[in-house]
Amino acid sequence: MELTLLKSKIHRATVTGANVDYEGSLTISSDLAELVGLLEYERILIGNLNNGERFETYAIYGEPQRGIIELNGATARLGRLGDRLTIMSFARFAPEEAAIHRPRILVLDEKNEIVRYEEGDSMPSFKVVGE
Repeated sequence: MELTLLKSKIHRATVTGANVDYEGSLTISSDLAELVGLLEYERILIGNLNNGERFETYAIYGEPQRGIIELNGATARLGRLGDRLTIMSFARFAPEEAAIHRPRILVLDEKNEIVRYEEGDSMPSFKVVGE
């Protein structure tokens, strides 16, 4: 049996841009994504705290240290500049792993600066193929 648990979360991220003409995804400053272990092109679930919308897409990395959170493609219609988002990713764990797992969590302020960081107790290890 495998259990699906929260792997990482960026809470209260502020939307800084929207581009309906882009093919899709959510752009996240790479430093923020990497801090919670979110991989580029990883599937994510987003909750918009302002309008209640929940939607899935994938993450792409934006320029680091800029606090970029940009809705792209169809997702650009699900939020506005200044909206606050919760960005979540999930992973599957064996029951033994699930028992010790704690997600990585970032809480951001209105400028997408870090207010709180929880490193988590356990993270799946990823290996980049070809390295």
